[in-house]
Amino acid sequence: MQRLKTLFTYLLAAVFLIILWHLASVYVNKPFLPRPFIALKELFLLFGQGILTEHFLISIYRVVISTVMAFIFAVPLGMLLGRNEKLDSFFAPLIYILYPLPKVVFLPILVVFLGLGNAPKVVLITLVVFFQLLVTVRDAARAVPYESLQVMYSLNASGWQIYRHLIWPSCLPDVLTSLRIALGTAIAILFLAETFASQNGLGYLILDSMEKRDYGEMYAAIIAMGLLGLLLYEVVDLLEKRFVKWRRL
Repeated sequence: MQRLKTLFTYLLAAVFLIILWHLASVYVNKPFLPRPFIALKELFLLFGQGILTEHFLISIYRVVISTVMAFIFAVPLGMLLGRNEKLDSFFAPLIYILYPLPKVVFLPILVVFLGLGNAPKVVLITLVVFFQLLVTVRDAARAVPYESLQVMYSLNASGWQIYRHLIWPSCLPDVLTSLRIALGTAIAILFLAETFASQNGLGYLILDSMEKRDYGEMYAAIIAMGLLGLLLYEVVDLLEKRFVKWRRL
């Protein structure tokens, strides 16, 4: 029942956006803003031909592998910094310097060192997601109640047990929230990376279609990128329902 309700909500949102798109297209009446049915027709056509499928899979691979790598490195380090003042005092200046720096400026350097394949794009997105997760997890670990720690100490829990049974569960809701925010940023960085010295991916297809003035194909690729983001957000929601049930009570 809940799944049907969710699907119905998505359907209503899609219909609302299509209506707005159609009205804007009628009002503008220019080739660069075609009617929605033209873009949707092109979307199904390109998926049927496998063209859009290839670019879609390449893009989602880049985002997923980058997010997983950032998660593996950022979450343990964030929990450790949040509970270890000496380590945090050493790394904090580095984080404060590097976190606000727009990582996209490193793209030309990464291309020079790593070439034109997946590597520079994956590294760039990993850097962006890593710092967003690191800062959030560090602050969440620091906010674990002192009383909860005392209870664990009174039970003679080891350091590993404290991190596994207290720090990690306490940080998990913030980790998932940070993931949602980071995924939006990751997809934006993905688009920029794929329009720079690239020959595949949804970002490349959007730019290539724009240069060819094939606006139906361009909007089809934009819709596909939106679907990519929706799919990843749904995965995070499923993880939350699976692992943070206690927060929904």
